[in-house]
Amino acid sequence: MHIVAYHSALPLDFWGVIDSLYNAMTGLIWYLTAFFASASLFPNGAELISLASAQYLLGLGTGDITGPVVETNMMGYANLSQVDTGLHMRQRSRAFIIADAANPSNRVVFINSDIAMGDTGVRRSIVAQITAQYPGVYTNENIAFVGTHQHAGVGGYLENLLPQITSLGYVELTADAIVNGTVRAVQRAHANIAPGKLSLGNATILDANINRSPTAYLANPAEERARYQYDQDKDMTVLRFDDANGNARGLLSFFAVHGTSLYGNNTLVSADNKGMAAYLYESTVEPGAMPGNATFVAGFTQSNVGDTSPNTLGPYCESPGEPYDGQPCDLATSTCGGKVEDCHGRGPGFQISDFESNRIIGERQFLGAQQIMNGPLSPVQGTVKSVHTYLDMSSYQFTLANGTTVNTCPAAMGFSFAGGTTDGPGALDFIQGDNGTGHNALWDIVKGAITPAPSDVQVACQAPKPILLNTGYAHWPYEWAPSIVDVQMLRVGNLVMVIAPGEFTTMAGRRIREALRAQLISSGILGNDAYVVIAGPANTYGHYVTTREEYAIQRYEGASTLFGPFTLEAYLDKYSSLVQYLGDAVTSTPPSAAAPPEQTSKAISLQTGVIFDSSPLGQKFGQVTSDVNTTTAYHAGDTVSASFVGANPRNNLRLEGTFLTIDQSVNGQWTPVRSDSHPSTLYQWLRTSTILAHSTVTISWTIEQGTPAGTYRISYFGDSKPLIGSISSFTGVSSSFTVA
Repeated sequence: MHIVAYHSALPLDFWGVIDSLYNAMTGLIWYLTAFFASASLFPNGAELISLASAQYLLGLGTGDITGPVVETNMMGYANLSQVDTGLHMRQRSRAFIIADAANPSNRVVFINSDIAMGDTGVRRSIVAQITAQYPGVYTNENIAFVGTHQHAGVGGYLENLLPQITSLGYVELTADAIVNGTVRAVQRAHANIAPGKLSLGNATILDANINRSPTAYLANPAEERARYQYDQDKDMTVLRFDDANGNARGLLSFFAVHGTSLYGNNTLVSADNKGMAAYLYESTVEPGAMPGNATFVAGFTQSNVGDTSPNTLGPYCESPGEPYDGQPCDLATSTCGGKVEDCHGRGPGFQISDFESNRIIGERQFLGAQQIMNGPLSPVQGTVKSVHTYLDMSSYQFTLANGTTVNTCPAAMGFSFAGGTTDGPGALDFIQGDNGTGHNALWDIVKGAITPAPSDVQVACQAPKPILLNTGYAHWPYEWAPSIVDVQMLRVGNLVMVIAPGEFTTMAGRRIREALRAQLISSGILGNDAYVVIAGPANTYGHYVTTREEYAIQRYEGASTLFGPFTLEAYLDKYSSLVQYLGDAVTSTPPSAAAPPEQTSKAISLQTGVIFDSSPLGQKFGQVTSDVNTTTAYHAGDTVSASFVGANPRNNLRLEGTFLTIDQSVNGQWTPVRSDSHPSTLYQWLRTSTILAHSTVTISWTIEQGTPAGTYRISYFGDSKPLIGSISSFTGVSSSFTVA
């Protein structure tokens, strides 16, 4: 890795000094007025003396959003068999509030959430709660809800039908956990708003991502590709949050790599590589704090992620007994022997486990962010602005640069969508790069039975995509896919964040970043020190966004570009029209389509609740059924485990709590030193009798290097539901054991 000198700070001159003094005095007067007018803007009574030296008011907070960790389909791979069985690391939302100290009503809330993608329904609920609690302070325009795009979290929370199918419909418990934990993160961020400073830097990270669709990328013009060294973005941008004294309070990093380090065969809820990076950073700054309780907040944000992969060793055939076993997959179709099922990307730790690959990719992002935070940074200067509008992508008509009038299409998925990716292969006879000319005719019958047959107009609009699922015309029992999406930008000084309602590919992201940066500079809104970053998938999940050249190749990303070949150009047109609203003095708002119709109230759920729990005859909940080794000492690298008579963890999600602790005996007192959010621990639940409602919980701890010698134990915290009566809590404790 190395630091890249992206931009330098503007030089100060005489007029700049005068302007700075004027802004400082104006800010102080405005602050005094606002302080006496509304205490809600400054909950801690931030010191006036420090405000004059700080341009921004900053608040940071974290909230637990972990949904049901068992008996629920996981979100990301759309795999019916991937039903969660326990917990590796909790999911969290991290909230970052930035307000202009000179005009605190100019503020933004950036929420970085350990989920696969933002969702219209979940965001609607989050915005409703926040705006009700802080009327006039936070609005639909200044709140951005951004997913890390991790694929190991709890599913069922999106309000459109297509992503609900594998989770057996809508899972209210998941959605509520995300909403409540995210609101809690914003509340905590609001409660600790204080004057501070922001700065920017970036670095090149060479070993944390690859392009998983290189043949599609190569379809882009040669002269365009020649401007870039790599076929995916290697740069990480970091926004550093300092207090008024220059002490770091947190960071937001922007880096493109899919959250697919943990494969579709994993059934333990986790936060994938970006959640791992956040844990590593926060625990390094505050090693004594339990995860989720650190005051330093590290947000690892997704960027133009569409065609990236963390499986950096590339895709190989895992086909025992076949001549192509262990060979690279077919480059164009990602197949092995003509089928996609055996083609898997390999992470850097694949010979050990996916969890090791996850740790490595998370660590590489953590180290990159750490290097930037400790390196030369440029100060962020300027006001805070936000702009938001709704865009109907089912029929958006606009004019290209060459004068041609074009339009987007109602949503549709292509055949290669079912072929999956090298991170999560599809099934049957679907492949990537399918133009529809040679597919099994049976699918024409099947697809017509699932969604309405596409009209000639829709076929022509989506061409050359062969339509497998005509989701834009599927409205029963409620909408299968979004039509209206959130288009949003946040400006913080010379940094503009493009809040993307989908997954932009590498080149699609480059095009929109560069176009908007050029416009910001040419319009005089920002100077040559302008940064533009992409953050997504956010607010609405509009699936993928490819270039037209990539769309023509129809790999997974092109087949999943919902709104047709001009999707990227449509976003470029709309975002460009919003740039003017980021100007310092602009107070007007842009025209907007109507907000998307609410779908959650129509949602169907086929998941049954917990009926009851019982313990085997002669045993009680929390009783140890398999104990730790008490006769010989454990050492670093060993795994210690214990099993208990368990109950269903859906009875109590234990948000902001834990299902387990590893306790150390310190001066005769048991002190928790690990929780269920530490990557060294695993919580695994197994249903041993459905009829009798018996279950077993196994808790394990892999002892890390540097663990102090001493006496330890494993504690299990559960909640049981009787057939008649209320849920009650219980605790199980293993025997003590020694770490040498």
